[in-house]
Amino acid sequence: MVSIPETTISSSDGRRPIPLMGLGVATSGEKGDAVKAAVIEAIKVGYRHFDTATLYGTEKPLGEAIEEALRLGIIKSRAELFITTKLWCNSTEGHLVLPAINQSLRNLGLEYVDLYLIHFPLKLNQAEVKTPAPKECIAAINIKDVWEAMEKCQDLGFTKSIGVSNFAPRLIEEILSFAKIPPAVNQVEMNPLWQQKKLNEFCKNNDILLTGYSPLGAFGAKWGHNRVMECDVLQDIAKSRGKTVAQISLRWIYEQGVSFVVKSFNTERMKQNLDIFDWSLTEEELTKINQIPQRKHTYLTGLVVSEPDDVIAQIDADLSFQ
Repeated sequence: MVSIPETTISSSDGRRPIPLMGLGVATSGEKGDAVKAAVIEAIKVGYRHFDTATLYGTEKPLGEAIEEALRLGIIKSRAELFITTKLWCNSTEGHLVLPAINQSLRNLGLEYVDLYLIHFPLKLNQAEVKTPAPKECIAAINIKDVWEAMEKCQDLGFTKSIGVSNFAPRLIEEILSFAKIPPAVNQVEMNPLWQQKKLNEFCKNNDILLTGYSPLGAFGAKWGHNRVMECDVLQDIAKSRGKTVAQISLRWIYEQGVSFVVKSFNTERMKQNLDIFDWSLTEEELTKINQIPQRKHTYLTGLVVSEPDDVIAQIDADLSFQ
């Protein structure tokens, strides 16, 4: 079984370890039983960090898999795992945050999560969790109210650490101006075709761990693309090194000093994706990857909302800087 390297993030218990590679459990239509089975397999081969969200609808099967892994003795205690979940945009109001994390904990069957993130810097005025949301549901987030409620989640022990997702420096700086507990993590799109150099530098300077999602471009998912997996530069390096394109991309992101979540429910690919920690890219290979033309893929328009307004346009513009 592979042992995944760790770093540490700020938490209610001081610095706490976080495995640098996690398994994302956003689904592309897989049912709960498939999610549960995949998580159990992932624990068997060495994954300890699992990334879910209210939006994904996979908190319950993830919780069932944890319960089963404990019952089978694959892990000895819940404390061996690092569980991340996220606050959805229909609960990004101060008074709705605590009920939302409590619902997530009930879904997961856990007393606490290790990390709780604001999924997007956005408020959606709708009762159900549904995307894309119509334009009339969109509202600006009151980040001070929401962040103070996130801090309360940590103070009450519902989560060990708090953070954000899809946040650009402008809004993080606003949080830092008043926060009693600063964000521990910012989870964003990151891969060799969208390298996030400036954002990574900003986060490092503020002791915020950047976590990359879609490190392979979410290849095969309905919200993803194939540009990473079909990139000539990455394919050439993979061929010359006897590695897969996925392994080259994941090794590259690992060498950027960030954490990342990769999604595969295929056991063989899960194992392949773990086989990146005992070799490194050469300076020449890193230079070639650094020269790949950059192109962001994930925008709120189309993914989270059906059509943009000024709020959405500002968020998408903030996240597009390089």
